[in-house]
Amino acid sequence: MDEITTLEVNDFLALTIGITVYFAGVLMTRRFAILRDYNIPEPVTGGLLAAIVTLAIYKFAGLAISFDLDTRDRLLIYFFTAIGLNARFSDLIEGGKPLALLLFLTVSFIVVQNLVGEAGALLFGLPDVVGVLAGSASLIGGHGTAIAWAPVIAERHGVANAMEIGIACATFGLILASLVGGPIAKFLIERNNLKSTATEENIVGLPYAERDAPTINHMTLMSALLALHVAIIIGYVINESLEEAGFKLPLFVTCLLAAIAMSNVVPRVLPRLPWPSHTPSLAVISDYALNIFLAMSLMSMQLWTLADLAGPLLGILFLQAVAAVLFAIFILFRVMGRDYEAAVLGAGFGGFALGATPTAIANMTAVTKKHGAAPKAFIILPLVAAFFVDIANAFVIRFFAG
Repeated sequence: MDEITTLEVNDFLALTIGITVYFAGVLMTRRFAILRDYNIPEPVTGGLLAAIVTLAIYKFAGLAISFDLDTRDRLLIYFFTAIGLNARFSDLIEGGKPLALLLFLTVSFIVVQNLVGEAGALLFGLPDVVGVLAGSASLIGGHGTAIAWAPVIAERHGVANAMEIGIACATFGLILASLVGGPIAKFLIERNNLKSTATEENIVGLPYAERDAPTINHMTLMSALLALHVAIIIGYVINESLEEAGFKLPLFVTCLLAAIAMSNVVPRVLPRLPWPSHTPSLAVISDYALNIFLAMSLMSMQLWTLADLAGPLLGILFLQAVAAVLFAIFILFRVMGRDYEAAVLGAGFGGFALGATPTAIANMTAVTKKHGAAPKAFIILPLVAAFFVDIANAFVIRFFAG
């Protein structure tokens, strides 16, 4: 191949392409019933199609396309803040036991994931520490954890290409996570004849049949955006204060917590003030932020970097996908109550066990748009996946990498 040229796509154009990619996914979902039947999120369909297009451009034109993703990262903050605005203390108290159970199951699976990774490395003749890179360091941990731990593993264990392995596994894990969650829920719902018992609207997105319902106006949208921005400002101030005190947390976590506090204080103090919790307007904003975030994440994957995964590492990742699916179906679903909410959590678990929290929420959203709301799942999973898991994962990785 001739010398590769890199094309840098600026932030505004990347956002515009992301919206276009999302609508491509919508059209494909409407066109092909199998995508709806297996609850494949629309931004996943469009994002993977766009990633294949950029791969073809790379292969045949020698042009590597790179996207500026600043707006994508801001959309993540919008999304988690909206989740927080929908959280009520009564829901959190009621979800206390399920939250503890999900946290226990997740920490248990972190250990399982690294055991599977090391067994796979042994099976394919690789250093056992590669199993950690192809385990929770890149899958449950995602790109951030893989990037953080790769230099440590490279220095301590002499794995020269640890960074490339970690990033490639995290990227491929994101693809797997986007594809397995919906089928997990479909299997559980149909096998057990499950239905939603919730009486409220979806927390994220609107049901397919209600997308064109005239229940949203400019005032409800603007009030929801104002509440989001106030919560984000408070979350930013808290984050800065914690950082000065020596505590480092992702910004979206403090925004999530600020939004939860606001949503449980403001309506009590100002009962006449319209509040956007559980409104179609906030659901639409959440849907927009999540869908475009995921579309931009997937379309920006440079699939040609996965070429080095051929052979043994692909085998390990296949084993990881099988382990995650079996764990969700035969352990998590049963422990979490064998009901509709547990099936939705199964879809979410498949998302963040192999990919990332937004992927988990997208999987659950695709299920609830078709089968009905699952409010408890949308409260407890983000708290576990986006807050507690990183702390537990760090200790487990340190043990296995030691």
